[in-house]
Amino acid sequence: MPTIAPAPCGPLQHHFDALLQDVCASVATQAGNLLDSIYLYGSVARGHATPGVSDLDLTLVLRHPPTQQQSDALEALRLALQARHPEVLKIDFDIGHLAQVLAPEHLYSWGYWIKHQCRCLWGDDLASHFSPFAPSRAIALAVNGDFVRVLDDYAQRLDDERDPLAIVRLQREASRKLIRSCNIVRQDDDPCWPGSLDDHVALLLRHYPAMQAQMAYFLAQARPGAVPASGFTPALLQFTQWLEQQQAS
Repeated sequence: MPTIAPAPCGPLQHHFDALLQDVCASVATQAGNLLDSIYLYGSVARGHATPGVSDLDLTLVLRHPPTQQQSDALEALRLALQARHPEVLKIDFDIGHLAQVLAPEHLYSWGYWIKHQCRCLWGDDLASHFSPFAPSRAIALAVNGDFVRVLDDYAQRLDDERDPLAIVRLQREASRKLIRSCNIVRQDDDPCWPGSLDDHVALLLRHYPAMQAQMAYFLAQARPGAVPASGFTPALLQFTQWLEQQQAS
């Protein structure tokens, strides 16, 4: 039987205490009554982040869709927090609003995400609105079904980028998205959700062992300390096309 994955839990790493306190206070002040809740996900949420290397991944749920001015203010705050906290390499805000998160048609995307991938830092924890989700391909598609559009966008941005540091960052982000998107080819009898990037790779290779070299390449680019890889964009597009073909089959 499929195993229902728990949400991230356990103590958070003390390295990030000041950062998380600053994030909650700053976002709550900036957003005011617009803010419903703040959630943490990713390596910091799971308690195995590397200070100075890992990203801080946050989901903000707002009470209603933000105006352009409010969106711009949140983006400015994100950049300011990122600049004053070297404990993390980057800060990301994923932003949704209550009606979107609670809509029945978004049960397998937002509902699963809040229930199983996030831990609430501030506000009302919307996880209580959802029952636990068993692993399924339908949820994997709801979460990462946008992979073609997102990875094609990374390929275009890489073609236009000339800064070596920016290239490394984009290659890392694209590799992480690609690896996580491989979950869409899972089978419904696969027993659990992959957690880490290594888990995602292992699950794909269980069904497609011939892809070992490609997965090793992108896993290396997803790791901290990677250097710009020549031929990355063609490899990214080729793998995206392959993954799209497997999804359709």
